[in-house]
Amino acid sequence: MNIHEYQAKELLKKHGVAVPMGIAAMSVDEAVEAARSIETDLYIVKAQIHAGGRGAGYFTDNPDGKGGVRLCRTLDDVRAAAEAMMGKVLVTKQTGPEGKQVQRLYITDGVDIEKEYYCSVVLDRATSRITFMVSTEGGMDIEEVAEKSPEKITKVSVDPVTGVSGFHCRKLAFELGFKGAQVKSAVKFFTGLYNAFVSLDATILEINPMVLVGDEVMALDAKMNFDPNALYRQKDVFAMRDESEEDKNEKIASDNELSYVRLDGDIGCMVNGAGLAMATMDIIKLHGGEPANFLDVGGGATAERVATAFKIILSDPNVKGILVNIFGGIMKCDIIAQGIIVAAKEVSISVPLVVRLEGTNVEKGKALLEGSGLPIISADNLGEAAQKVVEATKKAQEAA
Repeated sequence: MNIHEYQAKELLKKHGVAVPMGIAAMSVDEAVEAARSIETDLYIVKAQIHAGGRGAGYFTDNPDGKGGVRLCRTLDDVRAAAEAMMGKVLVTKQTGPEGKQVQRLYITDGVDIEKEYYCSVVLDRATSRITFMVSTEGGMDIEEVAEKSPEKITKVSVDPVTGVSGFHCRKLAFELGFKGAQVKSAVKFFTGLYNAFVSLDATILEINPMVLVGDEVMALDAKMNFDPNALYRQKDVFAMRDESEEDKNEKIASDNELSYVRLDGDIGCMVNGAGLAMATMDIIKLHGGEPANFLDVGGGATAERVATAFKIILSDPNVKGILVNIFGGIMKCDIIAQGIIVAAKEVSISVPLVVRLEGTNVEKGKALLEGSGLPIISADNLGEAAQKVVEATKKAQEAA
């Protein structure tokens, strides 16, 4: 689950991480009032969407204008910036060309920055440890830094059993060139980040840029992602969920305990198991097709949940063919078949449908589908299924 920058800073502040003063606004008038309550001679108006690169982005109604982060000197400037952002569609390198509509703003104090840095806290699966990554190249894409100047990235791993200690934080501070009082501030900053990461069940905590203001280390920006499996014990975090930022079908899938991610292809996929989903998408591409989604119904799906999954796939206008690939273990093949039939009765199937069933109750599942009257193309193995769905999809598009 993602949250907005202002929400992440609220959480970090509670854990002792220094952040500039800022107030969220849900309207232009609220933005002006927020700025009025901040005593400063430089305001920063920041669009709040679940995507990075806001400052370098552009608004669709003004593609040659300014992006989603603007410096303002007066309250009139704040109002003009807020009016240019609120309700408008912001396009960044992370949103795709469709962009995202700005429905929230964040007004912050324009602090006097001496230098920018990069800092993140992530889970390193290779070492089974929580790892800090820091760099003197703040404000840049860390991927670009890693590619062009990997020596400028420092990693420090923390054993979750013993937790973060002063020596971890001092090593990070010294690597970034901090001295004197700056080191003390950095130790507090890194300790707060670690404690927030662990106590909030985060999966990513990224500060880009982390800045030096005088001798104080501060988070000028903040991005946090959370483990969805732990949200049941993070009620305050879950309350920050902004459903307007979520893909409609992904939300429906989440509400029905389905794993769904929309992709750019034209062949819809429904499988049971994340590994099988990845293999299915790979083999579709191997045969010259492009998967339109990742959809995992899981091992304990009901016929109703399968029907919902099928409807989600069919609701995507880009889908020109569907491949159902089920290996029945806990998830029985006849349950999958029942779900497909239920969905087909409610949603007209006008695209090729290839189904490959194997495992528990496979014969019952096949019999149900054969007796349904649905225009189903059956396959005995995954390679055959992928080849058939790619060929059938191409023929259907050529005929259209």
